[in-house]
Amino acid sequence: MRLDIANTLTVVQSLAPASRTATGNGTGVDLRDYSAAVAIIDTGTAGGTSPSFTFELQESDDNSTFTAVANADLIGTEPVITTSNDVAVYELGYLGSKRYIRVAITAVSGTSPTLLCSACVVRGKPRYAPAA
Repeated sequence: MRLDIANTLTVVQSLAPASRTATGNGTGVDLRDYSAAVAIIDTGTAGGTSPSFTFELQESDDNSTFTAVANADLIGTEPVITTSNDVAVYELGYLGSKRYIRVAITAVSGTSPTLLCSACVVRGKPRYAPAA
């Protein structure tokens, strides 16, 4: 028997694909009616001299006031991207209880740092799903 996951997962963009040079906040993703979520961070080439970028998963009750997700509510480690680990895909599982999450990026160091990247949130385990 084949299992259909297309009807039990939804993918929502948080950080649109772009060349990042500074701090940026993704769009909040509503987790209402879902019991699981994972953030997927897709990074391209890091440019500039000694570039360093950090990603952070943030949560909110109201899609307005966001705070960092506690490490205890993460599966995985928030990546710090340099030229030694760019061009990769990173996953961050969310175990928290807030309604909204988003991905944020910060340019930490370097001269003229740039990073091609995007991030989306995959929502799973919907409370209401088609019968199997």
